Amino acid sequence: MKILAFTDLHGDKKATEEVLEKAKEADIMVCAGDISDWGKHERAILKELEKAGKPLLLIPGNHELKEELAETAREFSYIIYLHKGSYQFGEYIFFGYGNEGFALEEKEFESIAKQFKKTIPKGAKVILVTHGPPHGTELDYIHNRHVGCKSITKFIQETQPILSISGHIHESSGLKQVFGKTLMINPGPEGKILLV
Repeated sequence: MKILAFTDLHGDKKATEEVLEKAKEADIMVCAGDISDWGKHERAILKELEKAGKPLLLIPGNHELKEELAETAREFSYIIYLHKGSYQFGEYIFFGYGNEGFALEEKEFESIAKQFKKTIPKGAKVILVTHGPPHGTELDYIHNRHVGCKSITKFIQETQPILSISGHIHESSGLKQVFGKTLMINPGPEGKILLV
């Protein structure tokens, strides 16, 4: 399967055009939050991405109001709103959590993740999608310190998803790191095609 992963578009038209071009190669699109800039141009960006003709898994970032994004997403049949939920695509199961990106620990994420782990079908390949990055990695290192979420790191350690997609830290755009069996990546606004 080919995933087009992207994050932190912030309503940028040029980045949206690049995502659309890359989507031609993809089976599915995944946005790890901040598709808009405080809701500005949110609907227009989603209308533009609809042209790709591919499913879009979407979570909110810290630049979206979760309820408003969920409501807007319901207007589009191609969008699967993944926040606090999961979605199975073939043998792959996506688990998503859109967060503010600044918390060192996310108790709500831990609670939802605990329930999610009980539902993972045997043999399924898990793909984690969060806005904030896991703590203690190359993806969360900024201003000489790690600012990611320890709860996400713990989930990765315990579950070993095949892939962890996150964003939020613009300085780590395009970076990736292998952590155990997990490829962790910040695909940035222009997006990356990931073969899984």
